Amino acid sequence: MPEKPYTGPIVDAHHHFWDLGLGKHPWLDPSTGQDELAPIRRNHLPADYLPLARDANIAASVHVEANWDPKDPIGETRWLDTLERPAGIAARYIAYAPLLDPQAAAILEQHAAHERVVGIREILSWHPDPQKCRIPDKERMTNPIWRRNLALCRGHDFIFELLLSPWQLEDARRLADDFPDIAFILNHCGSPMDRDAEGMRRWSDGLALLAGAPNVSIKVSDPVAYDPDWNFESLSQVILTCIDAFGPHRSLFASDDPVAGLYIGFSEWLSVFAKATRHFSADEKAAMFHENARRLYRMPAES
Repeated sequence: MPEKPYTGPIVDAHHHFWDLGLGKHPWLDPSTGQDELAPIRRNHLPADYLPLARDANIAASVHVEANWDPKDPIGETRWLDTLERPAGIAARYIAYAPLLDPQAAAILEQHAAHERVVGIREILSWHPDPQKCRIPDKERMTNPIWRRNLALCRGHDFIFELLLSPWQLEDARRLADDFPDIAFILNHCGSPMDRDAEGMRRWSDGLALLAGAPNVSIKVSDPVAYDPDWNFESLSQVILTCIDAFGPHRSLFASDDPVAGLYIGFSEWLSVFAKATRHFSADEKAAMFHENARRLYRMPAES
């Protein structure tokens, strides 16, 4: 079996830009009292990302909505279009749309008018511990209004990105089965947030269940969010559990820069992922680092 880490071009399938001077990212405001966010409470723009991308051989990347002010759901897409950067960087966007909003159809139409937008993310993470919830209602994915608006993604050929807790992976499988013509991408390793044996078993079993839907892929990204005191063994366990569930042709490398930088450096994460996947074949490594993202996000041929 090959034992050499991958050294070819990479598509970073998940990163963020923000300019705090715009006042559009309230979650990063110091008044929230979340002192743990202080290291990323600064502007992060193409000039900050490009040196990391060059060092890592990033050929192209995907910008994912960064919790821009939800009252202005098109604003982030318009702002991104104004940023100067090489063609491959943020070549595609995953935008925000609130699918319970009465204006959801119009919001999707407006996003679709921007050629770089290829999908939508609405954070749906629910957990029985209110401190770990991102939304108040567990039933969002079964809500008929939400589902009716999700169905509109078909007409735009939009991906839908899932940011969930392990408690929701069974519901996500039903959702994927009910919408087989929509491509879903699970974010951030499926969020293995409960680190005891029962919690990790719930997560790994949920991944295996969700992976049974052929229209779902996974981003192997930001495993440090719930493992801040990580070591190579703890991260490689998560990486390989994700890949074992979905296979190398539905697993995507992603950085989650700059958020992952709270606990791991960009080059450090790349090195960990490359080392953990060194035993895969050359074709499988190329798929995870480059080809899967290029295909799913319909990247330009040169990326």
